[in-house]
Amino acid sequence: MRLSAEEEASVQSARPRLELPFLYLDTLWLQVTGTICNIACRHCFISCGPKVDKHKMMSRKLCRESMRDAVRKGVREIWFTGGEPFLHEQILEILDDALALAPVGVLSNGMLITPELAEALGERFRTAPYNLEIRISLDGPDEESNDRIRGNGVFEATCRGIRNLAKAGVELIVAVSVLDDNEPDRERFMELLRELGVPRPRVKWIPVFRIGREAGRQRSYEPWEVLAAEDLAVEDAAVRLMCGTGRTVTSEGVFPCPILINEPAFRMGDSLEQARGSAPVDHPACSTCWQESFSCST
Repeated sequence: MRLSAEEEASVQSARPRLELPFLYLDTLWLQVTGTICNIACRHCFISCGPKVDKHKMMSRKLCRESMRDAVRKGVREIWFTGGEPFLHEQILEILDDALALAPVGVLSNGMLITPELAEALGERFRTAPYNLEIRISLDGPDEESNDRIRGNGVFEATCRGIRNLAKAGVELIVAVSVLDDNEPDRERFMELLRELGVPRPRVKWIPVFRIGREAGRQRSYEPWEVLAAEDLAVEDAAVRLMCGTGRTVTSEGVFPCPILINEPAFRMGDSLEQARGSAPVDHPACSTCWQESFSCST
């Protein structure tokens, strides 16, 4: 007999937390625009949107302080996500702060990347002391398959942003969500990117996370879709999950990863120093990362 949501929550709260040891800080994530986005994708696992400010935009000062603290702790790469990072009025200045410290990545839907912004990013791509990676989300190789997930007009605007980046000489990566009802035509994605001027197409395939809007659109996790203590007994457990070597800073505190910023029980403190301990990994989404050997950054 399946437990109700209330009964399952009660059972979960009675169990000791399953935790993953923290090895070192390899990757810093900055939720630079919080949950504020210019679109509201139907599968968004943190339910971002134009009016969603559960996590507000981070100030340049908070970003700078977090990055400098991370560098002191040995960080090797910095990633910006949201929401939509290019909604931030100071995003180029923040990127300059980051590129002076470490390799940098930006996750974006690409819709706001005008020719002028693409040129500014291209200049940084060519001249910054560290590498700049731009990752663009696109969930279908045509308007119909993409826009039924991401919203009307998104495909055209995103393709325009990709074309602008390609013209500016920026080597980009496209991130595609592999959803239950939207199995991607992988070869068609490669053809599309070549048509848009990307000389060496690269695609990162994202597994489905059944939280946020996706939980209501398709299905949520089943009770059995969780990690067990014996899973973490393997030798490489702490590097198989990204929370073993990464942390996410938002305007509301520090979390193990970008996927769980809307889960209050996974908030680890106000600072990276407070978040240096073991990370809880008993959320069902952790099992997706485990089963898929998935990392947001690699």
